[in-house]
Amino acid sequence: MATPESHGFLYLIPTTLGDNEPLEVLPISIKRTIEGIDHYIVENEKTARRFIKKVSPRKSQPDLNIQLLNKFTDPESLPSFLEPCRQGFDVGILSEAGCPGIADPGADVVLLAHKLNIRVVPMVGPSSIILALMASGLNGQSFAFNGYLPIETSDRKKAIRSIEKHSRNTGQAQIFIETPYRNDKLLAEFLKSLSGETLLCIACDLSLPTELVTTCTVTEWKQRKLPDLHKRPAIFIIQA
Repeated sequence: MATPESHGFLYLIPTTLGDNEPLEVLPISIKRTIEGIDHYIVENEKTARRFIKKVSPRKSQPDLNIQLLNKFTDPESLPSFLEPCRQGFDVGILSEAGCPGIADPGADVVLLAHKLNIRVVPMVGPSSIILALMASGLNGQSFAFNGYLPIETSDRKKAIRSIEKHSRNTGQAQIFIETPYRNDKLLAEFLKSLSGETLLCIACDLSLPTELVTTCTVTEWKQRKLPDLHKRPAIFIIQA
């Protein structure tokens, strides 16, 4: 049986947030790490291979061993994903966009690695959630990531008002994401359901040339020409 000292490491490898050159937003350590790893856990094999090729064009694609981790993955297969680590090989988890395990698959594998005494190495890279909060001017000392709101209109409105009330009572910034093609609908719901004095930050296309980050009250948003957010990756933050 391999000891913890002989295990390979599990590297959490961030990717870009859009179609820009990887080394414009990622440190050179990402390139060095990818060049040394042949075992990967990814959400989408095609995009993962494309990213690896952009970072390290000379790396042999046929030598890559890729396991898929998405909503269709059988949880019972996860231990096999880490078998290379137990044999002494490093394994990388690649996010589809941003940082693994943050609004992204990967946490279950990371937790299993800890249980198996496999060292987990988080690497530096862009997180749309953190970038949006940094640029929002809202409370970076106390905040919560809520992920996706309910799809059904009445449930969504109820959730928005409940979270706004919590923010008003605590001063906590509340962060949301949405499927990009539903962004405009979510924005309309925020403007309809939130109090006029509540602050709302919209951050989209972060780290890209089309980046937009704006924070103002709901009343002020209603007086502006609203941005077209359709199919643009976006983060929404409110603070009452």
